[in-house]
Amino acid sequence: MSRDRGPLRLRRLDRSALIAASLTALSLTASGCVVVHGEREVLPASTRAEAARALRQFTTAYNAADKAYDSSLDADHVTGALSDIDKARLKAGAVNNPNGNPTHTALKLSDAKFTIPKKAGWPRWFVADAAGNKGGTARWLIVFTRGGLDEPWQAAYLTLVAPDQVPKFKKDADGWAETVPVNSAELAVAPGDLSKDYTTYLKNGGKSFAAGPHTDQWRAQRKKSSKRPGLATQYIDEPLASGDYAPLALRTADGGSLVFFATHHYEKQTAAPSSSVPDPGQDVLALTTGEIKQSLTMEFVSNEVALDPAKGSKVNLLGRIQGLTSAQGS
Repeated sequence: MSRDRGPLRLRRLDRSALIAASLTALSLTASGCVVVHGEREVLPASTRAEAARALRQFTTAYNAADKAYDSSLDADHVTGALSDIDKARLKAGAVNNPNGNPTHTALKLSDAKFTIPKKAGWPRWFVADAAGNKGGTARWLIVFTRGGLDEPWQAAYLTLVAPDQVPKFKKDADGWAETVPVNSAELAVAPGDLSKDYTTYLKNGGKSFAAGPHTDQWRAQRKKSSKRPGLATQYIDEPLASGDYAPLALRTADGGSLVFFATHHYEKQTAAPSSSVPDPGQDVLALTTGEIKQSLTMEFVSNEVALDPAKGSKVNLLGRIQGLTSAQGS
């Protein structure tokens, strides 16, 4: 996993289910396990000890999968956009290195802080904020979810954010955070609309998003890359906001919200009759079906984190990690 700096190819990424569940009875036991008693009761999503254990289990599974290039080793610990990115990365690694990752370095997370909201019903979720031995000084923000007591905690979103950009969250007297409804009308953009609005912005521009590397700068980079001598590049962006990819939002201390959401992207390169598509590299080829003659269409999944302030202000994209999930040659 790594910090996103534009529409990255899979080879540049170091790392890369919300499901409906029947509600069961709920209580907090002395052992620290969370047991649920009905969808109307507002309770912490997990205990702090349980959250710390989930982070340790995820890190252990991720390291095992990365070392062996085997997605089955962490499949139970990832879901949603992160699962798509991670599975494709490991698949490409296994194709090119059948004996495992020759450059594996174990991920180590430290100074972990947990923001655990109180909420009713399933799915339940929380955010881990940790320092890592990869990604420089950036903080690793990982969102864990689960849809029932008989399911493991799974990491659905992962982004890297500068330490001074991680906001303060609104918390009650006991330190529990507050979720924000996806249809909230008090914010600049309703969390449930962020994926759609962001992909519309990438196509048409607009005034909803603040300037930055994932907004106006990315649009400018795409425009520059769209037409090169002998090569045309087309971009298609689609929202990804239901099921395992549902947005999740936490109330910040200033009344705004921190929102995690996902998007879906396509990039098609078409060579002129007298030219050819540039060599995309071994990691892309490992995920490519068909023969690359005159065009290559690459499919990406991205997960983002944004500060969504009160109405009248602009949404600020803090971080984005994107990974190639498949490619088609023709």
